Amino acid sequence: MEQYLGYSVAELERLSGYWTAKEINQQPACWAQTAAITRECEPQIKHFMDHVYSYPNLRIVLTGAGTSAFAGRSLALGLTQRLQRRVDAISTTDIVSNPKQCFAENIPTLLVSFARSGNSPESVAAVELANQTLTECFHLVLTCNADGKLYNCCSSDKQSLALLMPTETNDQSFAMTSSFSSMMVAAFSVLMYGSDYTKEIESICKCSVGLIKDLNSQIKDTADQKLERVIYLGSGGLQGLAQESALKLLELTAGKVVATYDSPLGFRHGPKSIVNQNTMIVVFISNDSYTRKYDLDLLAEICRDNIAAQVVAITAQADEIETRADVIRVSSMEAATDIELLFPYMLYAQIYAFHRALALGNTPDNPCPTGEVNRVVQGVTIHDLSN
Repeated sequence: MEQYLGYSVAELERLSGYWTAKEINQQPACWAQTAAITRECEPQIKHFMDHVYSYPNLRIVLTGAGTSAFAGRSLALGLTQRLQRRVDAISTTDIVSNPKQCFAENIPTLLVSFARSGNSPESVAAVELANQTLTECFHLVLTCNADGKLYNCCSSDKQSLALLMPTETNDQSFAMTSSFSSMMVAAFSVLMYGSDYTKEIESICKCSVGLIKDLNSQIKDTADQKLERVIYLGSGGLQGLAQESALKLLELTAGKVVATYDSPLGFRHGPKSIVNQNTMIVVFISNDSYTRKYDLDLLAEICRDNIAAQVVAITAQADEIETRADVIRVSSMEAATDIELLFPYMLYAQIYAFHRALALGNTPDNPCPTGEVNRVVQGVTIHDLSN
């Protein structure tokens, strides 16, 4: 019998959680398909990126709204290190409201747009405002919807390269999961074109399939605990993932669980005040030998404080982990970069949010049926910049 995250299809349909569970579960397969798409498009990618990278002072801006913005935040610092170029993560919501500040430097810019549907008001507006504000602007559009406004306005534009993710990544559930992660795979593959990361992607997919299977029951048991606050912590790009993890929990529980994020170092500067006996803290541990020291210092500190109800450490390396924390080990990724760790690490947060929503009696596919929050944002008026 077909199951997703420990539930039969019939159970999931009754609980209004079928699409969320299926889309979380399908991610490793979608990542492999996305990598195959970028390999098939290599000639177009090379032609486009060779021209874009010919500008020595190029600025790369990763953009999107909500989860799509956090895809950029998760990747930006790691890409800066790899590319030895300037890579900034700025949300479309910031660009639309403050284009003159976001694009104050009139230098050649590649705007990388992450968009599940490509129909949110800010998606197209950010592209148009970049073109209005900058003399030389290029666009890499990563989207899951061939019928979206963003894809249609950029697919035939000479200054743009628009790539479609696998059809099934156009998530039908409220919360973005397979769209989020697949667009990240595509962004990394395109921006790092010319390098073969086939083995790394295969490794990520293999370990993630096992992780979903092995950890699902454990995560479900954790989600059944009546914890009211959850804090995700991560350094560098893992802070972007922490932000997305907090959003996922807020979305699927419709705000019934207070979820927030920070960096391990930043957490001490005030935000630590939120911790009480109904709090769970999740620390995404870096594989970088230097950064990891700070992550482990904070982990040991919050365990010594003995205030939080539960402390979870997610790590790819087994050494020096505070034993009073619940340690989740991602196998076969000891030598992985933090960009690679984003993918298995995100699964914990997605699966936890799914099970926590069910434990609260929420319907994950549509956690806000009264309509205050929508799958595609509504109610945004785009104002004319010239006025």
